[in-house]
Amino acid sequence: MSLHFIQEPLDKMPPAVVPTQPVTLNVNGQDQTIQIAPWTSLLDALREYMDLTGTKKGCDHGQCGACTVLVNGKRINSCLALATVYQGKKIETIEGLGAEDNLSPLQQAFVDHDAFQCGYCTPGQICSAQGLINEGRCKTEDEVREHMSGNLCRCGAYTNILSAVMEVLHDGQVVVDNGTLVTIPAQPTKSSSVS
Repeated sequence: MSLHFIQEPLDKMPPAVVPTQPVTLNVNGQDQTIQIAPWTSLLDALREYMDLTGTKKGCDHGQCGACTVLVNGKRINSCLALATVYQGKKIETIEGLGAEDNLSPLQQAFVDHDAFQCGYCTPGQICSAQGLINEGRCKTEDEVREHMSGNLCRCGAYTNILSAVMEVLHDGQVVVDNGTLVTIPAQPTKSSSVS
C-alpha cells in the first residue's frame, strides 16, 4: 500500500522589503548621506554605497587587516564595524590620505621602499601604519612589528613595509635594534633618467 502525499503549492510570498535608513558619514572630509540597512558594515558602506574601493575586503572576519581605515585618526577593521555607529566621526580611507599626484609621506615611502607586491593589502597596511604613527606608541622596529601584526601580507613584503614605516616614523631616519638613529640615504626618484 502506497501513500502519496500531494503538497499544495505554497502561495508566493511577497518580496521582503529590507528596512533602510539614511546614514550620514564624514569620509575623507566630506559628508555623504547614504540609504543603508542597519546591519551594513562600514566596509560595505564605503565600497558598495560610496564607491571607495581602495579599502579591500579580505577575510571579512577582522583577521587580515585589508579593510583597515582610520576613524578619528585611529585604525579600525571596517569589516567588523557597523556603519551607523560612525555617524559624526571622521573616517579616512586610503583615498583620503593622498592623491596620485600628491602622495602622503607614508604612501611615498611605500613606493620608495617597494613595500608592496600584488598591492591587495597595501591600502590596509598604509592606513594601519598611519594610525600607528598617529597613536605615537611605537619607536622601534619590534614595536612596529607588534602593532602592525594584525595586517597580513600574503606576498611577504613585511621587510619593505617595516622600512617604509620606520622612515616616516623617524622623519627619514630609522631606529636600529640597538636604539641608534641611522639616516636613510635619499632615494633617486623614478622620474630621473639615466644618460
